[in-house]
Amino acid sequence: MRYRARMAAALALAGVWAGAAGGGTAMAASAAPEASSVVQAAPAAAVPSAKVAAAAESEVIDFSVSLPLRDPAGAVAFEEAVTSPTSHSYGKYLTPEAWEARFSPTEGAVTRMTTWLTNQGLTVLSVTPDRMTIHVSGTVAQLEKIFGAKLGEYRVGGHQVRLSQSALSVPSAEAKQITAITGISQSYAHTANLTGSDIAKPTTSSASAPAGGEPILPPEGFRIGRPCSNYWAQDLDTTDPPYGDGFPEPLPYAVCGYKPAQIQGAYGLTPQIAAGDDGKGVTVAIVDAFASPTLFADAHQYSENNQPGEVLEASQFSEKVHKPFVDAEACEASGWSTEQTLDVESVHATAPGAHILYDGGSSCLNEGLDEADQEIIDKHLASVITNSWTGNEGELLEEQGTAAAFNNVLLMADGTGVGVQFSAGDEGDEYTVVGMNVSNYPASSPYVTAVGGTSLEVSKRDERIGEFGWSTGKSVLCTELLAELGYPGCTAGSLETYLPPAPSAYDYGGGGGTTYLYPEPAYQDAVVPAALAERNSAVTHERNRVVPDISMDADPSTGFTIGITQQFPKGVAYGEYRLGGTSLSSPLFAGVMADADQAAGKPLGFANPVLYYLDSLPATAEASFYDVVPGGKQAVARVDNLNGVSPAEGTLTSVRVIEYEGKQRFCDGAGNCEAEKNILSTAPGYDSMTGIGTPGAGLISELGR
Repeated sequence: MRYRARMAAALALAGVWAGAAGGGTAMAASAAPEASSVVQAAPAAAVPSAKVAAAAESEVIDFSVSLPLRDPAGAVAFEEAVTSPTSHSYGKYLTPEAWEARFSPTEGAVTRMTTWLTNQGLTVLSVTPDRMTIHVSGTVAQLEKIFGAKLGEYRVGGHQVRLSQSALSVPSAEAKQITAITGISQSYAHTANLTGSDIAKPTTSSASAPAGGEPILPPEGFRIGRPCSNYWAQDLDTTDPPYGDGFPEPLPYAVCGYKPAQIQGAYGLTPQIAAGDDGKGVTVAIVDAFASPTLFADAHQYSENNQPGEVLEASQFSEKVHKPFVDAEACEASGWSTEQTLDVESVHATAPGAHILYDGGSSCLNEGLDEADQEIIDKHLASVITNSWTGNEGELLEEQGTAAAFNNVLLMADGTGVGVQFSAGDEGDEYTVVGMNVSNYPASSPYVTAVGGTSLEVSKRDERIGEFGWSTGKSVLCTELLAELGYPGCTAGSLETYLPPAPSAYDYGGGGGTTYLYPEPAYQDAVVPAALAERNSAVTHERNRVVPDISMDADPSTGFTIGITQQFPKGVAYGEYRLGGTSLSSPLFAGVMADADQAAGKPLGFANPVLYYLDSLPATAEASFYDVVPGGKQAVARVDNLNGVSPAEGTLTSVRVIEYEGKQRFCDGAGNCEAEKNILSTAPGYDSMTGIGTPGAGLISELGR
C-alpha cells in the first residue's frame, strides 16, 4: 500500500495519472488567481517538514524563462527525418542559424516577454542566441509578488535549497508564451561515479572553496585495496571462506582497474584506431560542474603512464569554464574534479585522436548544466556531448516544464547533428532510493542516448571474455576487526561468515527501466520487447520509451584506472585508482562515437535511430553489438582499505555478486521498510539492464558506412 501511495503521489505531480488526485497541474491551476495560469508546478520536495526558513526578501535570484518553439510539431518531425537512417533526409542537418530561423521563438516573442518582465521591475540579463531562454534577475520579494508563491529554504538530500512553496503563476496571456521558469527553485545534479567502497571514497575537502569560488582543492586521497588482478581472474582468493550457494570457488579478485589498451581491445577498437579511426578531427564536449585546476595536467600524466603512443597533448584539449564558482561546498566541488578527470581520460581512452572540450558550469545546479549543453549546441562547439550526471532520483520527481524546455534544446541538437549522451544512473530502477521503479531524466528523454553499465571481463590478451549486466549484490566478510568496530551484524558469533549470506543484498547498478512520461519512439519499435514497452501502459495507456539504449563497462569492481591529483595524509600528490559508474560508460561511448564520426567523414549526430536500425537487421546486428545475456552465478572477491588509502588500519573483504537480480530494500525516513525484486534483467536481444548491448568489433565500420 505504501508503494502505491508513493507512486500515485509522484504520478499526480508529474500529471500523468488522471486518477491520482485529478492531475497535479490541474489542481494547482484551480488554486491560482482567476486571471492567472500556472507556469511551473510546486517542487515535489517542498514539503512543510523539510522547511528550514523563509527565503530572505532582499536576496537577488538569477533565473531563466524558457519560451516555446514556434513550430514544436515541425521540430519533432524534422528531428525524426534527419536522424532516421531509412529517411531520404537522413543526415541532412541544418546549421544552428537555419534551425533557429525555422523553429526557435521569434524575435517578436522574445521582445514581448522581455518587455513584460521589465515592466514587472525585473532585470533582463541576456537572451540565448537560440532565443529559447531569457536570463533574468530579481529579488525574492519581487518574485513572490509576480509569481504568487512564497519561497523558502528546505533541507533536501543533504542540501539546503531554495524552493517555491506553491506553483508559480502569471497572467494567462503571458503563460501561453512560457514553457518553464527555472532557477527560482533549486535542484542539484549529482555525479554518476563510484569507487564501490562504502568505507571511504574521494570526497570534498572540508573547505572546497572559499567565497568567490576558488581554488577548488584536490579531492581526498584514495587507493584501491590489495590484492587485485591486472586482468580478469589473474589472481584467485584462496584464503577466505567459500561464499557458497553455488558460486565458483575460489572467487577471482576484482581487477585493479582496466587500462586504455584493455578497453580498446575488449571493444574491438584496437584495429580501428590503428587504421586511423581514432576520432581525429572530431570534438567531444564534456559537461560537468566546476573545473579542477589540474585537469589537463592529470590527464596528460595519466596518458603518458598508461597510453604511450597516444598521449593527450595540449593541442587536443580546451576548456570553457563559467566563473565565479558558487555553491562549491554544497556541491562537493572537489568530488566533481574526480568526475571531470574520469570523463576526460575515458574519452581519450576510446578516441585518442579526438579533441576534448571541457565545459565546467559555475555550480552543480541542474539549470546551469543544462545551459552549458545549450551553449555547446547553439554554437556547434562539438559533434558529441557526454554528460555524466543525473538530476533528481527518477523522472517523476523532475519538474516537467523544465524537462520540456530542455527537450526543446535537445531537439535542436538532433536537428543540427550533435549527439547528446547521458549516464543512465547508478541506482538501478531507483527503488532503493525513492521506493518506486522509475527511470532517470535526462537519460529518459527520447532525444538523447542513455548509456547504461556492464561488468566487463578482459583477458590477459586484452580480449573480452565476458560481459554482463551491471547490478551488484554485496556481502561483507565478518572479521574480528569489523566486530570491534561495530560493523552492523558482525559479532563474535558470526566471525568468518558473510553478511548477508549468499546470494547477498543489492548495492547498486546501472540505471534502466520504462518511462512514464515519453511514448515509445519509432526507433525502438522494432527492437524493444512489447513486455518492456508496455510495462506502464495501465497508467500511461500507451507503449513507452525504455532505457538504457546501449551500455559499456561501469561496474566499480571491473572499472577503469584514472589518474588524479589528490590530498593524501602526507600531502598533495598525483595518484591512480579504479573507478566506475555510468560516469565511465558514457564518456567511453562518446569516444566510440567520435571514432565513428571520423570513419563516416561527417557528424552522425543523434545515434539512437541508427543504433537500433543496425540492431534490427540480422546482417549487421551481430557485428555491431555484443549481446549481453545472463551469465549464471558469478562474483568477485574485493578488498578495500578501511582508511581509504592504506591497509595500516585494516581492510574490509567483500564479495560482489555480478548481475544481481534478487530483492531490493527501501526504507523511508520513518524507518518503514519494504522489499521487492529488481525489475531490471538481462536477456537475449534488447533488455532493460543493458539496452541493445555493448559495442561490437564491427560497430565503427557499420556506422562509418
